Amino acid sequence: MRHNFDEIINRRVSECKKYEAACYPEDVLPMWIADTDFAVPAEISEAIQQRAKHPCFGYPIESFEFEEAAARWERVRFGWNVDPHWVKYANGVLPFLMDASRAYSYPGDKVVIFSPFYENYSADTILSGAVPIYVPLTPPSFTFDPEVLEDAFRQHPKALVLCNPSNPCGKVFTREELEIIAGLAKKYDVYVITDEVYEHIIYAPHQHTYFAALPDMWERTLSCSSLSKTYSITGWRLGYIIAPPEIIDRAKKVHDFLTVGAAAPLQEAIIPGLNFGQDYYDALQAEYTHKKDLFLKGLDDLKIVHNDPEGAYYVMLDISEFGYESDLQFCEDLASKVGVGAVPGSSFFREPVNHLIRLHFAKKDETLTDALNRLESLREKIPAKG
Repeated sequence: MRHNFDEIINRRVSECKKYEAACYPEDVLPMWIADTDFAVPAEISEAIQQRAKHPCFGYPIESFEFEEAAARWERVRFGWNVDPHWVKYANGVLPFLMDASRAYSYPGDKVVIFSPFYENYSADTILSGAVPIYVPLTPPSFTFDPEVLEDAFRQHPKALVLCNPSNPCGKVFTREELEIIAGLAKKYDVYVITDEVYEHIIYAPHQHTYFAALPDMWERTLSCSSLSKTYSITGWRLGYIIAPPEIIDRAKKVHDFLTVGAAAPLQEAIIPGLNFGQDYYDALQAEYTHKKDLFLKGLDDLKIVHNDPEGAYYVMLDISEFGYESDLQFCEDLASKVGVGAVPGSSFFREPVNHLIRLHFAKKDETLTDALNRLESLREKIPAKG
């Protein structure tokens, strides 16, 4: 157990090298970290300015107005009345993943994780004393083998972590795939912890299906949502979890001992966003579709091999042609020689992978165009080895 955790931590330490390489010199475009560089919605910006005039400096308390606003939105996506007491907010989604792991797993329990995965899933699982079981998603479509997945369920895990749409590959699980997962969860009595932070960033013809809305899945699902990505406020670290009373009560107890609560002024300032109508989310989807089309067309024009993300705002580039044995070294060279920061794909895979890197396109058009202009010199500045 200790060895597994050390392995993950050592991987994170090695990733620090690529962040340093991407951050210095200052003219490197940060296409590796999922921060937007465009304005937040005016209503939210105005709300935080108003809160700053009448700040709350005490410990954050339960904001019923926040929970009620979140519950109203959940009634839309689930199609039934959601009690505000079934909602719990936090400093982003990550604490809730830890809450869920610690509330429903005990030392030695197993948790299924699809690979590639957002790297914190493994760390949170192991910190909770549980043991991860990895199920591969096969590129380029990132589909899973139902028999391999059932093999994982046959090991009697306590939970499965489902990131949909997926970071880093942008996969949107089809309803049929989700029904396979749901059937296995019911058959083997397994909880499902969903990370749906990119729920509003989906590209046609793909559609997002909320796992908890599938038949018989509400009772065994912990649904995590992020406000950071939806409203372009990643630095606010706001999110919430929703689950049935018997589940949410246990998660709340764990959460109180981990982070207590999110910053009080931010809870209040985000409420206008939670009250947005469907037109906001339609516009968000249209804007990200435009950014995806702009950036991926540019990559196609440069004949850079990449996947076609179905959701979220990440794209995986295939760097096989350059002959690098280390994707981390390639990312360091990409930053220092070309001026574009990227994440090594090996950060996200349990399997040995060194030919993929991840970029993101949640940037202004001029930033994306600048990145593409720099990538024009990619093969000149990083010639293929061998």
